[in-house]
Amino acid sequence: MDTILIKAATLVNEGQIFVADVLIKNGLIEKIAPNISHPQAREINAQGLHLLPGMIDDQVHFREPGLTHKADIFSESMAAVAGGITSYMEMPNTVPNTLTQKLLADKYEIASEMSLANYSFFMGASNNNLEEVLKTDPATVCGIKIFMGSSTGNMLVENEKVLENIFKDAPMLIATHCEDEQTIQHNLKVFKEKYGDNLTIEMHPLIRSAEACYLSSSMAVALAKKHNTRLHILHISTAGEVALFDNQLPLKEKRITAEACIHHLWFDDSDYATKGNWIKWNPAVKTAADKDAILKGLLDGHIDIIATDHAPHTIEEKEQPYSQAPSGGPLVQHALSALLEMYHQKKISLIQIVEKTAHNVATCFNIDKRGFIREGYWADLVLVNLNDPVTVTKNNIFYKCGWSPFEGQTFQAEITHTFVSGNLAYEKGKFTTNETGKRLAFNR
Repeated sequence: MDTILIKAATLVNEGQIFVADVLIKNGLIEKIAPNISHPQAREINAQGLHLLPGMIDDQVHFREPGLTHKADIFSESMAAVAGGITSYMEMPNTVPNTLTQKLLADKYEIASEMSLANYSFFMGASNNNLEEVLKTDPATVCGIKIFMGSSTGNMLVENEKVLENIFKDAPMLIATHCEDEQTIQHNLKVFKEKYGDNLTIEMHPLIRSAEACYLSSSMAVALAKKHNTRLHILHISTAGEVALFDNQLPLKEKRITAEACIHHLWFDDSDYATKGNWIKWNPAVKTAADKDAILKGLLDGHIDIIATDHAPHTIEEKEQPYSQAPSGGPLVQHALSALLEMYHQKKISLIQIVEKTAHNVATCFNIDKRGFIREGYWADLVLVNLNDPVTVTKNNIFYKCGWSPFEGQTFQAEITHTFVSGNLAYEKGKFTTNETGKRLAFNR
């Protein structure tokens, strides 16, 4: 592995912005100082560029095994590092669902050979695999995933006794997808009675409603408070949910935390007219007021981290009528770019972006030696040029599915270099594929 010296970068780290050199050796940050020299190091001139800790994405669907016509660990980790994401945590709704320790180990084996980014995988919970769930190792697995909604068919956990037992006995962080199934099915029945088969994408946030989200999230919070569970609620999509979370405690002391996703910060229901099924997600993109409240909740500490919920489908699948088109879309390549665009729009600061995409994720999940630019930590780093515009086109998309909801969007900032555990994995459109990322470790 190369010894690399990054010269004269503008670091954004732990509430400060300052110019320094960074020396990387054996995958780790060896030294941060105003002026470092090292005769054997490969030098990268970073004058005028900003150096950020790599984004840690706590929610992706990379589709391997079983759904590799849409995506796979190699293709999506490549898109992730091009987007400044150096580590990810992947979800269990692959085929077969990750519901046993053997299937979980199989995923880690694939990633060890194929992933360009650092990785971890959630153990899935169902109505009948509690024994397997409780075997999960908190030191080597990011968490347990529960779908409290109809997003993934047979992984839906709606049995109240099962939920109670998981929340009571889980040895580690539980991450939940919260949408109330009964409410969704009632709404769907009402819309079908009125419109028959002529349902449209504009109805999506009314069927998968704000009420459905709030009912499920509030139930999860109540269960977590009852059992003192370490709960993390994914992809908050409504204004009402923000108030369920605390912003007085330091993050290290919180037992209940929340995530917002880039699509709920960027799009709102006015975008359905032009974007259609390309922005069909579960939970649904909702109103501009919801979008504004989520951003406010992020900035004031009610919501702790930003992720993607990257979930690619093929163009053919997305072009089906609303009722048949699957929910989800590819986001890892453009999430950090979108946040940097929001910085240019004066909606969020660089310090807050780094806090919500790196520092807080590492703290929330107790990740070992990542998420900060610190001596002795793994060199998971991203260099960005804040003033070099890039337009998203089919020609510069790395997703296997070949499309992006951001197509046609010009972002003011360009991600120029991404370092994964000290390896320069991406540089100006080119990848180093002979080094894989590392398995995340957790201090639990």
